[in-house]
Amino acid sequence: MGAMQAQDYHGVLWGIGLRTEDCTVKDIEQAILDRKIVRTWPMRGTLHFVAAEDIRWMLKLLTPRMIKAAAGRRRNLEIEDAELEKARKVLSSALSGSDEYLSRQALLEILNKNGIRTTGQRGYHILAHWSQQSLLCFGPHIGKQASFTLLERWVPKAKELSREESLAELTRRYFTSHGPATIKDYVWWSNLTSADAKLGLELAKDRLTQETVEDKVYYLTPSSMEASKPSAYLLPAFDEYMLGYTDRSAVLHVDHAQKVVPGGNGVFLNTLVLDGQIVGLWKKQPKAKSINLQLLPFTNLSVSDKKRIEIAAKRYEHFIDTPVVTIDKVQ
Repeated sequence: MGAMQAQDYHGVLWGIGLRTEDCTVKDIEQAILDRKIVRTWPMRGTLHFVAAEDIRWMLKLLTPRMIKAAAGRRRNLEIEDAELEKARKVLSSALSGSDEYLSRQALLEILNKNGIRTTGQRGYHILAHWSQQSLLCFGPHIGKQASFTLLERWVPKAKELSREESLAELTRRYFTSHGPATIKDYVWWSNLTSADAKLGLELAKDRLTQETVEDKVYYLTPSSMEASKPSAYLLPAFDEYMLGYTDRSAVLHVDHAQKVVPGGNGVFLNTLVLDGQIVGLWKKQPKAKSINLQLLPFTNLSVSDKKRIEIAAKRYEHFIDTPVVTIDKVQ
């Protein structure tokens, strides 16, 4: 995958689980503790999970444009370069002791005690900036709170690649996991310049193939062309199936697009997928000892479709290790 969008922490855990053979939420949180996957801000100013071994070259390739683009926002928040440098020293000191990782709230309190205001999104931007600069990354959750740690301490053996190697690898990862997709999709997903995206395609061309459909060129790997079996999926919000592309019309009818992103506010909802098409939404309703899973299909479901969705719900039940009861209601 290269990276998976991860501002919805519990949602992305399920997204990762869906792409494994038989993982549970405990398995994935153990992988975080085992430092196999890491959450940080590698691209588009948005949180993603990446493989720990990839984190250093990916940050080096992708974050310079984000850091530059965020300069105006930092000025608006009155975060000066001298204050950022002071924050770096404070954060490094706080995370160099016996506490390998600290909760976000604990770090914000430490910054405040050292005269660095964290109100009005200042704290968020300071932590994001030093994560993009490869000083910090997220550690495991402490209860319900996110934590931060020093990247060098948490993942000391992350590999380094040259710029050209990084472009080739990222390009190959994207079109392997998202293909068929266009270069426009790739530029959106990676936030690379068009020139760098084209160079990446050139460097990775021996691993990719291309097809032209209605005057659009799509890139993919041979495995992307294998026929898939009829399927049903309960996808989490912000899943790569939606977020990995600029044009989503192949999987989501334009009449239903506003239902998935209500109000166009950038908040994506959980989606119900049948045979590759997004056909509805789903919601969780926690109960004392179970979860009601409310289906909101865009049209009435057939009996066979409901049976397939029940199988998908059973997979989710296994993932969270909590009984799930499905209820459907046409929007």
